[in-house]
Amino acid sequence: MAAARRRLSVGLGLAGAACAILGLCLLLAGPLIVKEQVVKNVRIDPSSISFRMWKDIPVPFYMSVYFFEVLNPKEVLQGQKPVLNQRGPYVYREFRYKTNITFHDNDTVSFLGYRKLFFQPQLSHGSEEEYIVVPNILMMGAAVMMENLPSFVKLLLSGVLAGLKQEAFMNRTVGEIMWGYDDPLIDAINALVPGLIPFQGKFGLFVDLNSSNSGLFTVNTGMKNISRVHMVDSWNGLKKLNYWRSSECNMINGTAGEMWPPFMSPTSLEFYSPDACRSMTLVYEQSGKFKGVPTYRFVAPKTLFANGTDYPPNEGFCPCMQSGIQNLSTCRLNAPMFISHPHFYNADPSLVNAVKGLHPSKDEHALFLDVHPMTGIPMNCSIKLQLNLYIKQVPGIIEPPPRRACAIPPCRANHPPPPRRHRSYTTLAC
Repeated sequence: MAAARRRLSVGLGLAGAACAILGLCLLLAGPLIVKEQVVKNVRIDPSSISFRMWKDIPVPFYMSVYFFEVLNPKEVLQGQKPVLNQRGPYVYREFRYKTNITFHDNDTVSFLGYRKLFFQPQLSHGSEEEYIVVPNILMMGAAVMMENLPSFVKLLLSGVLAGLKQEAFMNRTVGEIMWGYDDPLIDAINALVPGLIPFQGKFGLFVDLNSSNSGLFTVNTGMKNISRVHMVDSWNGLKKLNYWRSSECNMINGTAGEMWPPFMSPTSLEFYSPDACRSMTLVYEQSGKFKGVPTYRFVAPKTLFANGTDYPPNEGFCPCMQSGIQNLSTCRLNAPMFISHPHFYNADPSLVNAVKGLHPSKDEHALFLDVHPMTGIPMNCSIKLQLNLYIKQVPGIIEPPPRRACAIPPCRANHPPPPRRHRSYTTLAC
């Protein structure tokens, strides 16, 4: 009986030791197993779990568009400040997918990314049939673009504007402003100055966004080096852009903005945006959790849209205006268009003071990304940008121009957080 008890004690002791050793092995091997699974699943490989999500993003995206209605257009022409009233949001469901997917021998893959937008009346504050008074972007933009042309050309333009009864502000529907309207001014300007506006058909702020691609991206697959996965190798065959005045500003850095390499550090993240014609760098702000999933929050630094005087590395993006607003003319047909944060958040106060009705706020208008550091997957985001038109009096254009030069925002767009993205993290990490 005593011998049996001793054998039982020894057996239990051995079992306990075995369990302890097994537990220690799992403790040591567990992170390695998880890391191996992450590497296996986040690389761009047709056999990986993430490939289908990468090819046809299953998470629903929504784009919310706000327009700034000009309440005093006649007074603006007399030199008063524009009084703006924000309208919206007008919400669109956005479907993203990739075509022309081609794998290359150098650990890269090329693709064309497409977006399709569908209006969501049940989520919107207003319909696409509503009328809004906004600057006549085509007319006032063309006037600034022709500022340095000979006087007789500007005189001819004045005659064209009068003959077509063009005015500095227009009253059009949301749908027309978004998706385009026929304007005889396009053909008239191209007849006057061939190639000044190198397109035909409808003119609209988002006419090229729906069902069009964002250029040919070639990115790293991560098959050989997981730290390079999703990093852009080239865009439209270019290793560098040719829009800007410095090599640094023309660099194509980071990813295409959908995912980042796994095992991130709390420093910064970069992505290339064809819409902004440049690479952008966000900086680490804080660690947190999104629905229980650990995240790093990256935010736009105040220097993102700073001018070259306040932040010398941005000199290549000039000619510049005040800090907080970036000139897009060199990549947008020389039109006087600028981007900024909504309501000129983080911009020079003079931009806000030049108009009435804007109220910049970090809670409402800041840009951020919450990324799961282990997988590089964005869990939560708030991408908010504003489009601005620079209006001014152009000597030689007889049509009544605004007497006060300023930047007026026709609209701003938000990409609010997509729901239930944390399920993707669970799939890729397990």
